[in-house]
Amino acid sequence: MRRYSVPDWPLLATCLISEASLMKSSRWSRYISALPRQPYSLLYWTRSELDQYLAASQIRERAIERITDVTGTYNDLKIKIFSKYPELFPEEVFNMETFRWSFGILFSRLVRLPSMDGKVALVPWADMLNHSSEVETFLDFDKSSMGVVFTTDRSYQPGEQVFISYGKKSNGELLLSYGFVPKEGTNPNDSVELSMSLDKSDKCYKEKLEALQKHGLSSPQRFPLQITGWPLEMMAYAYLVVSPPDMSQKFDELAAAASRKRKSGKMYPELEEQTLQFILDCCESSISKYTKFSQGGSPLDPITTSAKQTNRKLLLKQLAADLCTSERRILFRTQYILRRRLRDMRKGELRALTILNGFRKLFK
Repeated sequence: MRRYSVPDWPLLATCLISEASLMKSSRWSRYISALPRQPYSLLYWTRSELDQYLAASQIRERAIERITDVTGTYNDLKIKIFSKYPELFPEEVFNMETFRWSFGILFSRLVRLPSMDGKVALVPWADMLNHSSEVETFLDFDKSSMGVVFTTDRSYQPGEQVFISYGKKSNGELLLSYGFVPKEGTNPNDSVELSMSLDKSDKCYKEKLEALQKHGLSSPQRFPLQITGWPLEMMAYAYLVVSPPDMSQKFDELAAAASRKRKSGKMYPELEEQTLQFILDCCESSISKYTKFSQGGSPLDPITTSAKQTNRKLLLKQLAADLCTSERRILFRTQYILRRRLRDMRKGELRALTILNGFRKLFK
């Protein structure tokens, strides 16, 4: 596989399948036997479950992309390597099901080691430590002891669970890879992706799209909203969307700012109200999808035939509801801020207009 320049992720996935097939004769047998048979990542959600439970969240699209990537990676390996060496990679061992299992393990347990230039690894035992958004300690390779270690950032009492950080991830990202959603309000890194698109009826649609594509962006484009606000890149993208034809010379500059390739220090006051209204419209469109989900707008569940299936449906519903609640909370906060800013702007304009009319009457 090294001769074929297989990247680290599929290489590790294949290695894990190989070791698991050896069972007790593998040096890692105790570790592998402790791994879940079905990881909790969204890789194990069916397409109908994703469509039903995550219809309102942009994480649905991320999950579909990930499932497609894993399937494509397996098919690529099968054509280029597995089928050419069936004695080394028998299909009863190296198949789509085992590949999905191994990738599910990697997504939920793989560790990136900063002191080894970001090299990825599975770290038996340590990867069983749970995540907390309230801690900042993480696993890393220690050259002096030649082992993977971590130092706690606070003291623990005997019998108390020790936590590590899986990284600054949103609730949606934690569900995507690890299969859980933190309690509402406990994750300071939580965010929700807001989708924005160019208006296809815009006279400058083609020129704006070309500017975006030049800088690696597209239409639609997703941006992260947090409870504390939104990124400047999103503002630049929104400015580009509402820009009139006489600003065509600024399209490239705004697209570059939206892609982080250029700092966007310059704003356009004459477009600010229209820009904020556009963001508000996108926000409220997203809120309506969550409202539909929370009011039971998703299709009815098919009748299940076993307690196991029923429990699975209840778990997925609860995870989806928790994610929906946390993401909608951020959207409502953003909606409130935008409405208030627009109201203040319009009050200011009305006040200025009233004063101007007063002067006109005085001089008349």
